[in-house]
Amino acid sequence: MDTSIHVNEQPSNSTPAYPNPLILNRADPYILKHTDGYYYFTASVPEYDRIILRRSRTIAGLADAQETVIWRKHTAGEMGNHIWAPELHHIDGKWYIYFAAGEAENKWAIRQYVLECAEDNPCEGTWTEKGKIVMNFESFTLDATTFEHRGERYLVWAQIDEVSDLYIAKMSNPWTIAGKQIRIATPSYEWERHGHKVNEGPAVLIRNGRVFIAYSASATDDRYCMGLLTAAEDSDLLDPASWTKSPEPIFRSRPEAEEYGPGHNSFTRDETDSCDVIVYHARSYKDIPGEPLYDPNRHTRVKRIRWNEDGTPDLGLPGDGW
Repeated sequence: MDTSIHVNEQPSNSTPAYPNPLILNRADPYILKHTDGYYYFTASVPEYDRIILRRSRTIAGLADAQETVIWRKHTAGEMGNHIWAPELHHIDGKWYIYFAAGEAENKWAIRQYVLECAEDNPCEGTWTEKGKIVMNFESFTLDATTFEHRGERYLVWAQIDEVSDLYIAKMSNPWTIAGKQIRIATPSYEWERHGHKVNEGPAVLIRNGRVFIAYSASATDDRYCMGLLTAAEDSDLLDPASWTKSPEPIFRSRPEAEEYGPGHNSFTRDETDSCDVIVYHARSYKDIPGEPLYDPNRHTRVKRIRWNEDGTPDLGLPGDGW
């Protein structure tokens, strides 16, 4: 994983902005720039019943790219309901999708599962179920992401004990955690506790001697926003003391841009490999009748990000056109 200095890497004012929104009705978006020259896209669909993939040579091209259903929910038992927040990763020559799912008979029995594909093109390959990721304790768990750092693979995810916290653990293979899971964040600030007490949707970015984890907080309406955890690159990532939480949100609703509840992000690189890009969802309106989870209009959006002189990420403002 690239850990080089990117402070001087800034979006040019002459660089065209990406379409906003990029893809309609796709929440919890994840875009992977792969070594084969393609961008791969996956996200939650409003029906919460399947996992989809798209691929394109450009980020903008994902908007009109063919969408392939690579897996559907079970009709009974585990993986039978609430198919949420898939992520696509390429690990040791194979593709893996991490996703959350409930039981057909109990949609809130949310756990984390893994799919595997050995073919070069994951949009056309055969996917096999590797099963549930077994955590140290059994409870509502979702939004797993994985990354490699200094020869070790880690998993970061959200899990409820009393509230939705963020945990980290090492992995022995792409579908198994090893040893003890460690809590590194809990919703302690007021802006993380609106509607629900939530830290979720972790996204990892390693730059400038630090490991950054962006995450989402509060209920999934206009109060949804993003926070930031930071650890030194050479620290023990399994030590909670290594992580510092920024006291204010780094990304939140911007009514003047008609972007509400920005969050559940991922990161990728632009086509020239000169800038980091944040991938996130947001609605274009504030008022939502009923439960926000079932409002279908969380749209995928992307924008380039800047870097502050101190080496920390500057996400700018939703809809600012970077």
